[in-house]
Amino acid sequence: MSSERLAARIVLGLALGLLIAHPALASSGGSLPWESPLEQIQKSITGPVAGFIALAAVAVAGGMLIFGGELNDFARRLMYIVLVAGILLGSTQIVALFGSTGASIGIPVTAPPASSDIRAGQGANG
Repeated sequence: MSSERLAARIVLGLALGLLIAHPALASSGGSLPWESPLEQIQKSITGPVAGFIALAAVAVAGGMLIFGGELNDFARRLMYIVLVAGILLGSTQIVALFGSTGASIGIPVTAPPASSDIRAGQGANG
């Protein structure tokens, strides 16, 4: 095969690939199919019902571990799992107690404009 025919096939293949990929590349960038279910799960986990369930789980599991007496190994491990799940579910409320609301992405703070005063160095401001 000559180099001219090979180059023509490469160019034809690239053009055909771009034509086929054009609808996919021109997509509007809308929401992805898994975003809606994940947002619903996030709302369910961070809602007030989840906080009450977490509080009940921590209270029951802690009471069983403290006052349970002779628990076999399976029951003790099960109570540890319930305790950890309750703490994980209630972690958003625990973090909220300290005044944090989670990650926030906002407009970056810009630096104040530089003063027009040319003097610089120690004692320039007073």
